[in-house]
Amino acid sequence: MFGLRAYPTPIVKPLWPFMISGVFVIWGVSKLQSAALQNPEFAKDPRNPYAASAAKAEAHH
Repeated sequence: MFGLRAYPTPIVKPLWPFMISGVFVIWGVSKLQSAALQNPEFAKDPRNPYAASAAKAEAHH
């Protein structure tokens, strides 16, 4: 009588295209970000979190 009633409400079935597209968007933004961080224009920027490793790799060659 009290509490939650068991209704067969589909949640994942109508939302699966949005979940898949969300994964692709996150993957694409990650690839774009890593490409931008390795750009020579921003490679020597001290705010770049990969600047130290890029400088070390460049000095090693």
